[in-house]
Amino acid sequence: MKLKFAKMHGLGNDFMVVDAINQRFKPRPDQIRQWADRFTGIGFDQLLIVESADSKDAAFKYKIYNADGGEVSQCGNGARCFARFVLEQGLTELDLIPVETNAGILQLERIDDSRFCVNMGVPLFEPAEIPLRTDARLDQYSVEDGGREFLFSAMSIGNPHMVMQVADVAQAEVETLGPFFESHMIFPQRANIGFMQIVDRKSFNLRVFERGVGETRACGSGACAAMVAGVQLGLLENLATATLFGGDLKLEWQGETNPVMMTGETAMVYQGEIEYE
Repeated sequence: MKLKFAKMHGLGNDFMVVDAINQRFKPRPDQIRQWADRFTGIGFDQLLIVESADSKDAAFKYKIYNADGGEVSQCGNGARCFARFVLEQGLTELDLIPVETNAGILQLERIDDSRFCVNMGVPLFEPAEIPLRTDARLDQYSVEDGGREFLFSAMSIGNPHMVMQVADVAQAEVETLGPFFESHMIFPQRANIGFMQIVDRKSFNLRVFERGVGETRACGSGACAAMVAGVQLGLLENLATATLFGGDLKLEWQGETNPVMMTGETAMVYQGEIEYE
């Protein structure tokens, strides 16, 4: 059978988006890996699936699979693309769209035809909630390897995140430290690894090595995690701009017990069909 899909991106973080309400679709890990391949498939960082909600408080269920076929709970850039997709496909007319995820209910708000704001939820800091193998919650943790000490912040923004400060993201050791810390024993469910360069109190540069994907051109939840880390350490104000390879995200976090708000662009690249069994 033919499966209809859309190719979309948020700041270069790209997605295959499938309406699984109006067509039958149950993804397999091997299939996702094949389609995610940029030489022989569609090519994407994540597969996003639109399903009917189980909760009466949501309009849709939002499911996310990384390029390696593993399911994850959060993708901020994907959430904005999800909102644009359901609106452009005529699946909803809501300007404020509640969606059900494995991490809880997200609120997706249309700003205009291409920009959307996502309520990313309240960050979780307790080690058991991240999860992080350590005894006590700290603003910064420390890991030693090869005689080097690495300081980092850790929290869950739907997914586990590690944020390290660097002097210059252009010189950051993303290719080596990214995969090393993604699978480090301190993160039992692996983690997204952020490399943050503070520019001033209202802006920072960021690169992110995403678990199950590798470095991406943008990571929405990673930008939120870096924003939270910067505010906690007194380096950023409550409103700031994250600059990633793919563009800018506007972020707001008013401190603990408050959600992180993220606003950014989306793009529809093309729509197509692919063989599906």
